Amino acid sequence: MKYILPFLFLIASKVSAQVDPSQITIARDKFGVPHIFAPTDAACAYGLAWAHAEDDFDDIQLVILSGKGRLGTALGKKGAEADYVFNLLRCREVVEEQWETLSPDFVALINGYVAGIKAFADAHPGAVKYKKIFPFNEKEYLAAVVFSLSVFSGVDQVLPLILDEKIAPIPGFNPQGSNAFAVHPSRTTTGEAFLVVNAHQPQEGPTAFYEAHVQSGEGWNMLGGVFPGGCLIFHGTNENLGWAHTVNYMDKIDVYQLQINPQNRNQYRFDDNWVNLEERKAKLKVKGVPVTIGKKIYWSKYGATVKTKKGVFALRLPANMDIKALEEWYRMNKAKNFTEFYKAVSMSSLPMFNIMYADRYDTIFYTSNGKIPYRNPDPRFNWKGLLPGNTSATLWTRFKPADSLPQYTNPGSGFLFNTNHSPFLATDSAYNLDRRRFDNNDGFETYQNNRSQRVYEMIHGLDKIDYETIKKIKFDQQLPQQLQYIYRIDSMLSLPASAYPELTDIITRLQQWDRKAVTGSKGAAVFLIVYYYVEKKLKGQLPRKLTRQESVEAYQYAYRYMLDNFGTTDLTLGDIQKLVRGNDVRPAWGLPDVLTAAYSSPYKNGLRKVNSGDAYICFIRYPKNGLPIIESINTFGASSHPGSPHYNDQETMFQAQQLKHMTLDKEEILRDAERIYHPVK
Repeated sequence: MKYILPFLFLIASKVSAQVDPSQITIARDKFGVPHIFAPTDAACAYGLAWAHAEDDFDDIQLVILSGKGRLGTALGKKGAEADYVFNLLRCREVVEEQWETLSPDFVALINGYVAGIKAFADAHPGAVKYKKIFPFNEKEYLAAVVFSLSVFSGVDQVLPLILDEKIAPIPGFNPQGSNAFAVHPSRTTTGEAFLVVNAHQPQEGPTAFYEAHVQSGEGWNMLGGVFPGGCLIFHGTNENLGWAHTVNYMDKIDVYQLQINPQNRNQYRFDDNWVNLEERKAKLKVKGVPVTIGKKIYWSKYGATVKTKKGVFALRLPANMDIKALEEWYRMNKAKNFTEFYKAVSMSSLPMFNIMYADRYDTIFYTSNGKIPYRNPDPRFNWKGLLPGNTSATLWTRFKPADSLPQYTNPGSGFLFNTNHSPFLATDSAYNLDRRRFDNNDGFETYQNNRSQRVYEMIHGLDKIDYETIKKIKFDQQLPQQLQYIYRIDSMLSLPASAYPELTDIITRLQQWDRKAVTGSKGAAVFLIVYYYVEKKLKGQLPRKLTRQESVEAYQYAYRYMLDNFGTTDLTLGDIQKLVRGNDVRPAWGLPDVLTAAYSSPYKNGLRKVNSGDAYICFIRYPKNGLPIIESINTFGASSHPGSPHYNDQETMFQAQQLKHMTLDKEEILRDAERIYHPVK
């Protein structure tokens, strides 16, 4: 076998090297969405790389730099911090160690993608923003994927707590959204399965979804959303089946405190022995700094290790232990039925993400997916907190199979959904999983959120669900009757307005608000300001109710904020919250944790700019015969170039909650295409 594998990889490399761009067709539809047709999967990946680079090469270049550990050269200190984490997690090393475990056809795919990126850069040297970004190879590409999935797994939240020394040490050791729906044909009025893909992501940047369609002569025909740098479709539909992802929040990362030898600060106790920390130096390049900065990084048996004044801590996470996540996505893309799809999911290489599935063969399915370790059940170990890093009893090495994770296949209720809430609350109560059957140490969510609560309110009592109803549910803009925010504002809603004359109007607007996050709502405007004030003020505290005094202070803050920034308190949500694309600034609907979510940040002059929330949306119906019926919309448009007609040509439809027709039919696409060309200079 050891002699056969290199030969197979040599073949794979030659396949990608033989990609003929003249055999690749890129058809742009009237919204500029690329449809790539090619004889092989590898050639499709080449075409996808070229098309995506035409629309957003800047963000793709950031992905390339992340795989080289050189974001600091583009983003300065902030980028160098990411490069430090890249080196700390040994993203490059795990790719080197596991490279030969990849299947040859998948290697050919990423070879084709990387070749497409290189070809675009060669043909458009003026579009290359950063020095020494090329050459760029397949291993660097996959290292960028490992890094991205590690960040998604929570490294970006846990590591700052350690470095800022905000994590409580163990005594004696020192001398922290999206929607997805699937409806079974038995529950729909048309006898079709319904699937809704609804990503809540940033609308711009390296984690904003880009819509694309690939169709090869090797059976790959997939349409959906992909991040910059993605060589395949992350979620969407092929001819027979589709799926949607939402982020899940089970325990994806464990933190340990090491017991350091008082006689040797580079040794830690493991069982009955002192073991040397592995020490290396990361060479960091920072924009504007002429010299390379050396930063020591450490590794223990648990994984990436960090020294602080409060102790030495290690991170252990599945995301940087397995390089096959993209290959698993590839198998999901190519699956023809549920059996093949489940086989792909059973690779258990994706470290996270809920998967909501539907197909043309009367199957709906949902799993809270992940690469979940077998953790020691000994009650001495608190897997939700800091763990002792001095014993093999806390060093997990094996992972649970996919069929042991929370999952549903064709529940009697006929529908499944997830809004980043508990997998044990995914359907009618009579058909929900019993959480007691699952290991508490896995850390699966057990809570409702506002979106899940609202879905239950809307779907309760419905016999059959028609297509317009599923759209109404997804596009709903109202909070539930019982709010599910972690900081409860009950006291704000019961505060007597007459007791605070200056605040009477503000208090009354919030208390009489119909809880709809529409642009013309004055109550929503008050809630918007209050929400971000409370979030900042109570950040880091355990969930609780606001006190009466805190409620008064929140109203006072909203009152002063409106007067200081706008000179009046007579404001609507759309007066304050904006959807911004270049110089185009529009009133924006949505609030945190409504089904049409909007998360905003300070913009200018008191305005807030929506930077994430409702983004790529795709509705799919699966008739028994023929191709899926697809409608979709993205926040702005296919291109990130302000001069392009597709820079924000979907924005008006997006705000009006309208959808555009999409298809997997090659003949229709080519007939109606706005432009057809090959990826050549």
